[in-house]
Amino acid sequence: QMSANDCQDPPEYWTIHGLWPDKGEECNRSWHFNVTEIKDLMSDMRHYWPDVLHSSQNRTQFWKHEWEKHGTCAATLEVLNSQKKYFGKALELYQHIDLNSCLLKAGIKPSSSYYQMSAIKEALRRFYGVTPKIQCLPPEQGEKAQTIGQIEFCFTKELQLRNCTVLKGEPDLMPANLKLGTEELSVCNDALPTYYPSQVQ
Repeated sequence: QMSANDCQDPPEYWTIHGLWPDKGEECNRSWHFNVTEIKDLMSDMRHYWPDVLHSSQNRTQFWKHEWEKHGTCAATLEVLNSQKKYFGKALELYQHIDLNSCLLKAGIKPSSSYYQMSAIKEALRRFYGVTPKIQCLPPEQGEKAQTIGQIEFCFTKELQLRNCTVLKGEPDLMPANLKLGTEELSVCNDALPTYYPSQVQ
């Protein structure tokens, strides 16, 4: 939808969007992305962190964006202070969280019927012991259901899971650059029925 059918064979599982420090963006503009630093991670990167929107050469545009915008800021932590560590740690956290199997175990899977947002939240809270931030596409005109789009987990600086909370006066930290079609993801409305499609059409 976003770029004239450039989305080839989208994965039918949850993938990585990024690993974002709360504060700061583009912290070091001279620290450019270098794909050779993550060559050992390539097969996992292509599988778990695919760029489904750009068919750029080697599909590295998404990773470059995430490194330059967020990785250069995350690098103030020793555990994330190189491209290899930043992308490697994000992959490790993804595999540790294992969202795909958690949702399946909770009986939450793509369906043409709707879920209650409270049921999805409760299943995640039971499984992880923390509350993630769930983001949705708002209902399209004439529709009554929102569509689940992104699940964000929050970590301490020690990379332990913690509750995702929006502090008073803090903006809701959804990167403004993520638009699906004409709509933007925003925190899901607890009152709306929620659609979890196998693919966003």
